[in-house]
Amino acid sequence: MWPKALSTVTGLMLTLAGLPVYGHHAFAVEFDVELPVSLTGTVTKVEMINPHSWIHIEVTDNSGDKTVWMIEGGSPNALYRQGITRNSVPVGAELTVNGYQARDQSNRAVGRDITFSDGRALFFSGTQVPEETE
Repeated sequence: MWPKALSTVTGLMLTLAGLPVYGHHAFAVEFDVELPVSLTGTVTKVEMINPHSWIHIEVTDNSGDKTVWMIEGGSPNALYRQGITRNSVPVGAELTVNGYQARDQSNRAVGRDITFSDGRALFFSGTQVPEETE
């Protein structure tokens, strides 16, 4: 009976150990390299939540219509270790984001380059963004 119980427990542990792998997504699952975006807008909200942080920016198009976009960043823990907190990106700040839109073409993107209006760069990355090829 002992060998059967041991193999059952071992099998259960191996099964459970693999579950967290399914909880995270890769860049290509969520975002599309064929949908590049360049957005300039005003920060309306910053969320430092797991598994990814988000910057919400309000973008005004040429006709004056305003749209809120969600820009995905790294995990709060990874950002904190780099010295980035929610205060690093103040509400009301103007940002320019170059990145890639979500595959479902919603107003969500992952930022490849994020720059404040004064030229300071922000390393908010978490999802591995593909390198550009020229």
